[in-house]
Amino acid sequence: MNPEWSAHAAAEPGGSAVAGQPTAVWLDRIAAIQGGAGSMGLRAHLNAAVTQAAGRPFVVQLVIYDLPGRDCAALASNGELGPTELPRYKTEYIDPIAAVLADPAYAGLRIVTTVEIDSLPNLVTNAGGTATATPQCDTMKANGNYVSGVGYALAKLGAVPNVYNYIDAGHHGWLGWDSNLDPTVQLLHQAATASGSTVANVQGFVVNTANYSALKEPNFTIDDSVNGTSVRQSKWVDWNRYVDELSYAQAFRQRAVAAGFDAGVGMLIDTSRNGWGGTARPAGAGPRTSVDSYVDGGRIDRRLQAGNWCNQSGAGLGERPAAAPQPGIDAYVWVKPPGESDGASSQIANDEGKGFDRMCDPTYTGNPRNGNQMSGALPNSPLAGHWFSAQFQELLKNAYPPLGGSGGPDTTAPTTPTGLRSTAVTSSGVSLAWSPATDNVGVTGYDVYRGGALVGSTTATSYADSGLAASTSYSYTVRARDAAGNASALSAALVVGTSAGTGGGSGCTARYTVSSDWGAGFNADVTVTNTGGAATKSWKVTWSWGGNQQITNLWNGGLNQSGQSVTVVDAGYNGAVAPGGSTAFGFGASYSGANAAPTLTCTAG
Repeated sequence: MNPEWSAHAAAEPGGSAVAGQPTAVWLDRIAAIQGGAGSMGLRAHLNAAVTQAAGRPFVVQLVIYDLPGRDCAALASNGELGPTELPRYKTEYIDPIAAVLADPAYAGLRIVTTVEIDSLPNLVTNAGGTATATPQCDTMKANGNYVSGVGYALAKLGAVPNVYNYIDAGHHGWLGWDSNLDPTVQLLHQAATASGSTVANVQGFVVNTANYSALKEPNFTIDDSVNGTSVRQSKWVDWNRYVDELSYAQAFRQRAVAAGFDAGVGMLIDTSRNGWGGTARPAGAGPRTSVDSYVDGGRIDRRLQAGNWCNQSGAGLGERPAAAPQPGIDAYVWVKPPGESDGASSQIANDEGKGFDRMCDPTYTGNPRNGNQMSGALPNSPLAGHWFSAQFQELLKNAYPPLGGSGGPDTTAPTTPTGLRSTAVTSSGVSLAWSPATDNVGVTGYDVYRGGALVGSTTATSYADSGLAASTSYSYTVRARDAAGNASALSAALVVGTSAGTGGGSGCTARYTVSSDWGAGFNADVTVTNTGGAATKSWKVTWSWGGNQQITNLWNGGLNQSGQSVTVVDAGYNGAVAPGGSTAFGFGASYSGANAAPTLTCTAG
């Protein structure tokens, strides 16, 4: 428990309900290591943790946040070090922190670090000719100091046996498109193996840090459609592959393991300010008159745009910190201490290196990074990291799960689902249904397991599982969840056998989608689907451009381009595709003139 934050929270009306929750300590400048002027330094915080631990296993959360040229796309969180001051970052910031953490007095603590928020993902989305590029991000991408700095931090801190490093991995509303997610995973792997570090120094990744994206959207899923129009085509989702942080975090983990991170790597989700409760919280799905009405009417994230990040109006406290709440998730955590400002709503002179970002100004009408929407920020906010009482009161008011009269969380699990049954069976799929569970507050969803492994989640009392082998038996169980993260016991198992296949055969199709186009370049996704009766061993997609398109980078596949002719083969790990199943690759390309979609040919091996 951070004593400074706890004192602020306890002094607020109603704040005692959460003042005992654990929050991270932000080391956002060199001076924060020593402390002073009424603020605790690193040793003071660790000493307090040793006292609180009283000999028990005890977790301390630290935010490592002072890269040179820090957060190149957000002025409110700019730092004290210039773009070329990597030597100072190493000797004046990381080295002193590592020395303190290595003190034997703190060997009994479990020290969890969140390493350098936002900076690395900025190199993917806000540098190198993208529509949202900034000169500052172009500079940091060119000089390599973000990658080198993060690698150095991981190596130095990871050398301390009781330190567990988690790299920041953005949030779904920023990186949820394949054209952003896969390059980010690759960049994080590059940083994790830079400056003498290895992937062994990475315990996991943390998402939604200091952000507001909903943990779980209960009223729609990415697979829903309205009148034949996919939810992905709504203005809010905008072709993203994820609608909330839980699905994004679980998918990010899988991508990270495929990219070479340890198979046991874990995920943290910052739930400090993504509860979105209060009177504005929708009670159910939106009307099915259009896909936008359906999504906008049902989404609990009430921001004007998913790119809005500063002191958001209407936000509430989210899930309370909890260990292992979902498969693949190490913990829900409060990295951003609720009530600490994201940035000043107007220019404020300071000696902390923090600038004025118009995204913190409630009158600002936006920029390309938030779709030119209003900022949605609260007025009269102080500098980033300073106490913002009005925001804290709003977070209390809109907390979800709601704060009880005694301040205690909901700890009652839903009842166990019953009546699990199959409603349809094919050679490659099984449809399931079950009787609804009940809960003292309300059931928000169900998790479906095949052979003990989670295969999907749904808000309905039915689920269709696909991509199965013919003439094979599968065992299914289901459990219910509520908004507080309580889960029921698993249902009784149901064993279902798929029907016989068609005797084999192979075939595939390839579907081409442009995810973004800025006039001189574009990103595209290609989905490869197995249309045969047997699993593929490999696949190949070919096409010819009608213009001068030139692929500059490609992920999840092997590329050969000769003039207008393009061949993409599987990357090895994604060559095997089950009947009816799909995989995907994506790429970035440059062009001038017309950019017509090509006709693709898919060949399965």
